[in-house]
Amino acid sequence: MKRAFLTLISLIILSGWTTSCAQKDEYIIRKIDNYLNRSVSNGFSGSVLVAKQGRIILNKGYGLANREDDILYSPNTVATIGSTTKQFTATAILKLVEFNKIKVTDPLSMFFIDLPNDKKNITIHQLLTHTSGLIDVIGEGDFDYIPRTQFFKTLFETELIQKPGLKYRYSNAGYSILARIIELISGQEYESFLNEYLFKPAGMKQTGYFIPDWDKKMIASGYMNNVVPVGTMIERFHKAGDKVSWTLKGNGGIHSTPEDMYKWYLALKSNKILSKPLTKILTTPYTPEQESRSSHYAYGWAIFNSDRNTKIISHNGGNRIFFHDFIWLPKEDVIIIFFTNATSREVELAWPIEKMIFNTDYQPKPIKKNINFFVFDFIKKNKINQSNVLTAMIKKEYSSDLRNGDTLNDIGYMMLRQEENPDWAIELFRFNVQLFPDNGNLWDSLGDGYKKKGDKEKAIKAYQKAYELDPSLTASIKSLAELGIKVEVKTKKEAVVDNSILKSYVGKYELKPGFVLTVTYENDKLIVQPTGRSSMPMFAVSNEEFFLEKMNTNIRFNKNDDGKVESLTLIENGEEIQAKRL
Repeated sequence: MKRAFLTLISLIILSGWTTSCAQKDEYIIRKIDNYLNRSVSNGFSGSVLVAKQGRIILNKGYGLANREDDILYSPNTVATIGSTTKQFTATAILKLVEFNKIKVTDPLSMFFIDLPNDKKNITIHQLLTHTSGLIDVIGEGDFDYIPRTQFFKTLFETELIQKPGLKYRYSNAGYSILARIIELISGQEYESFLNEYLFKPAGMKQTGYFIPDWDKKMIASGYMNNVVPVGTMIERFHKAGDKVSWTLKGNGGIHSTPEDMYKWYLALKSNKILSKPLTKILTTPYTPEQESRSSHYAYGWAIFNSDRNTKIISHNGGNRIFFHDFIWLPKEDVIIIFFTNATSREVELAWPIEKMIFNTDYQPKPIKKNINFFVFDFIKKNKINQSNVLTAMIKKEYSSDLRNGDTLNDIGYMMLRQEENPDWAIELFRFNVQLFPDNGNLWDSLGDGYKKKGDKEKAIKAYQKAYELDPSLTASIKSLAELGIKVEVKTKKEAVVDNSILKSYVGKYELKPGFVLTVTYENDKLIVQPTGRSSMPMFAVSNEEFFLEKMNTNIRFNKNDDGKVESLTLIENGEEIQAKRL
């Protein structure tokens, strides 16, 4: 009787504890759901799946997966996972280890012939942990379809950025090599191997490059800067003849859904794909803590410590249009899977969600519209006579985006391309030259706005002002010629810049994912080398601006409020592209 009584008490206590946990989970999920619902009006669209201790507690889409066709985002919407692809590649490598086909200590010379001496002893382990010393990328981006032989020849002939094994330096190209090793050893195409040994055993039918039979309506369209429609990445693959570029294969570009990625988590957690010892090898951190980041790198995974000093296994990926995050907390048995088709820093929400789950007092800041979304949202709701209101709001709310003229210039050109009436673009260009009256390129942009409107007189005046400020602006010279005004092309004189200023610009600047401009200082001069291309001297126009004679392009270095160089702007034919300093 006593034992039965104690058992009954235990059941009552356990029942109360379970109810309490369920109520807590319900409160957390309601809080997260409300936060994400409120965020839709400020530019968030995507999906979130949260599971805790084997139970899905949130699995929902928000906003639109396709704005043109008014298709809602759902838990089954297909989108790219970007660089989270790398952990699939790493897992596939360990499957080959499990099959006794390779060892992680094997050098590249076992798989490739005629390697340069400095590449022969790079190991699979070093490729997996980004310690190979290889450059980040080869080619012009994700859709640069370099023939396989040429791709690897170019990659292996490219100088190492450091000695192999020295330290962590992220290399997408290293994971492309791993994908090729998988093909060479297995005799299967990369995606086919993943499908047979990873996706099928995990029950994943919506993950891959081409193999899944996706419903086209379920594939998310992307929106650059949360504004410009770019379609789907799968469409890009199909246009290229149903193939994935070697610049992308193995390191990014795989598509999936929240529910498929949850199946993957379950398969890893239960050791369905890899044995327990190999899963531990997959998720063991090998590299020292990264500079400015409290993380280490395992095999295709970044490893963090939580606020509770517990392990976080994570990776994210994106292409500045789509973004994906995967956060796994093994001790707490929590998984957070996040997708968006309109990325910006403001809507990368997986980590705030993690904080909400474990800290009931945590209140994330409301998502702020990024400046692109804000401006386009404003012009859809207001007439041109409210332009002074728009510029005042930009100045008040987005001052950090106005350190130079790049942001407004980009938005103005987006308007010129998308809008029939250029009036709003002209207003932004006018505002920009008021903020930066000595920037010839911005005056050239204003001229483009007037030219599209058909206002020849004002266009000529703007182009002449651009030419006066910068006689080497070929775009302005060409536009003036088209409008019947001929001007003399003047040779740019190089300014004298103190060597200490020149040295402050030395570093690497990412122009787009994987495409880096490396700036060095040699013989009292700056030299720039784009990824995979020859170096060029930079000639000073001023303390901040330089020009490249070979490319007829200008480069301007940008500083933050503390005077530290944080980016550069590439100026070519009136267009400006910013590259963040790495």
